[in-house]
Amino acid sequence: MTLAAAFGQIDKSKLITKNDQSPGKETSVTIGGKPLWIYYHAPSVRTRHIFGGAGALQPDDSVWRAGADYATVLHTDAPLDIHGLAVPPGDYSLYIFLDKGKWQLIVNKKTGQWGINRDNSTTDQPADELGRTALTMAKPAALVETLKIDLSSAGGNRGKLQIEWENVSASVPFTVK
Repeated sequence: MTLAAAFGQIDKSKLITKNDQSPGKETSVTIGGKPLWIYYHAPSVRTRHIFGGAGALQPDDSVWRAGADYATVLHTDAPLDIHGLAVPPGDYSLYIFLDKGKWQLIVNKKTGQWGINRDNSTTDQPADELGRTALTMAKPAALVETLKIDLSSAGGNRGKLQIEWENVSASVPFTVK
C-alpha cells in the first residue's frame, strides 16, 4: 500500500478546471522526510479591488476559499501543528476568514467541494472545520497580480505557509510532528 492510498490522498486531476483566468497551481515542501502540498486555482487582480473596504471582491467579515474554483486543498503525510492547530495526516480544504486585516486560516475536513455556493456564500461549514488559527498580516513590496501560495521550510521540522495577492501578504508557521 502506498502512502497516498494509506492516507486517501485526493486525486488532483479531479480539481483541474478549464478556467484559463484562474489556472491550477501547486506548492509543495518536504520537511523531515514528510511531503506536504497545496493545490489551488490562482486568479489575477485584473484591475479589480480584491480585499478590504467597500466594493471589494472579497468583503471584510467573509469566508474566502483561498483561491478560485474548487476550494484550495492541503495534503500532509504527517501530523502538523499550524500555529497551535493540530492537523492529523490527510487532505483538507483551506479557507480564510477575512476579519478586517486580522485574517484566520480555516482548515476544513472536507475536500473536493466548489469554493462557493450558487448564491456566492461559502461552502465552508463550521461543523466541517477542524479549526482556525491566526495569520500574520503584512503588505508586499509591490502589488501581487496573481495569487501566490507558498509552502517553505524554516529549518528543522518547521515550515511556513504564505499567501500573497493584491496588496496583502498573510503567513503562518507550522511544525511537522
